[in-house]
Amino acid sequence: MASKRAETKKRRAVLVGGVRTPFLRAFTDFTKMSSYELGTAAVAGLLDANPVKHADIDGVIWGAVIVGGSTVNVGREIVLELKLPPTIEATTVSRACTSSVLTTTLAVAAIERGEADVLIAGGSDSTSNAEVTMPQSLVHKAAPVVMSSKSTWKDYLKLATRLNLRKDLIPRQPSIRERTTGELMGESAEKMAAMNAIPREEQDVFAAQSHRRAAQAVEAGRFADEIVPVKTPDGKTIYADNIIRGDVTPEKLARLRPAFAEDGTLTAGNSSALTDGASAVLVMSEEKAEAYGFKKLAAFRGWSYDAVDPFDQLLLGPAVSMPRALARSGLTLDQIDLIDIHEAFAAQVLCVLKALASDRFAQERLGLEKAFGRIEPESINVHGGSLAFGHPFGATGTRMITTMANELAMTDNKTALLGVCGQGGQSAGAVMEAVD
Repeated sequence: MASKRAETKKRRAVLVGGVRTPFLRAFTDFTKMSSYELGTAAVAGLLDANPVKHADIDGVIWGAVIVGGSTVNVGREIVLELKLPPTIEATTVSRACTSSVLTTTLAVAAIERGEADVLIAGGSDSTSNAEVTMPQSLVHKAAPVVMSSKSTWKDYLKLATRLNLRKDLIPRQPSIRERTTGELMGESAEKMAAMNAIPREEQDVFAAQSHRRAAQAVEAGRFADEIVPVKTPDGKTIYADNIIRGDVTPEKLARLRPAFAEDGTLTAGNSSALTDGASAVLVMSEEKAEAYGFKKLAAFRGWSYDAVDPFDQLLLGPAVSMPRALARSGLTLDQIDLIDIHEAFAAQVLCVLKALASDRFAQERLGLEKAFGRIEPESINVHGGSLAFGHPFGATGTRMITTMANELAMTDNKTALLGVCGQGGQSAGAVMEAVD
């Protein structure tokens, strides 16, 4: 006789909606908007598009990489800013570029364990508002004076005589540099391109494909329900992304100068831009979605979070996470209809595809006898990727998830495989499926 446990139907979490703000190049129209303000705009748009009783929301799980000192828990700030019930708990996680993939699968797992019925997941980042810090030497010299209630003007005068203009008073420029290796992410990608013999021409062809497909999707109205307008503090309403260039060609990209090495292959054209933006998804138990009458867009079959040595190939992680996520889902590559890989750099995507097609990589890194499979660059990212849209670090994951969920719901495609690389050599892979 089957046990009562075996007879119990497994709870399933489903995505019922997803939106994002326009993604804008840093220091343009979103310059005066912080990460939590962009996140607030995204969640407000999500709830407008998917009206759910606020009392039914169990929590917010948010992803962010660039956070201000007074808004560390961005998710909680969003709850309070929107005047949602103050009893809605919120958590903010930071896992670099994979952050909002993680927030979504955390929501899915919590619902499927029976800990919640309705959760909002997402992420946001404002590169424009990365904190410009002063040298630590200034802090060491000034803190004893500034933080003491007994300090007088004489102490401040004495402090002034000890400060060095160049060493103590010139702000530090923010940079996306690995603490361990000292490399900029673009420098790491440049190294990967050389190690894997990825030529400049292939990178430019892939970058042009990303822009062309994104522009075609916009022209076709594919993102009409995904992008919510945002009103800036200046009173301007922003309706669309501003990085996509539909007229980009490999020939035009070939004219750009290398960005990270004098004789390098990576340029501003085949690298993702610094970007401001936010995205959010609404995740529910299947029963709750049916009670609301919401369309069930997609569910998750499996995922994997992994890491590689940042001193080796920093951004190669998806070549590990994607096969592992697929194995955990119980599917094989030939059962996958859609593949979406985060485009930090064209070179990084092409390196991942080359690794996935390598028997040696499979044997040494995946414990497989044969390569995971050959995937052609033309067969992935059907609506473009981060090279065209830009990459607000905390928001890219749920942008990809939303687009894939809608693609599964709108077409005959049944499955999607996602891969995202991230700072520190970390990565994420996930398998989504259509819901009948």
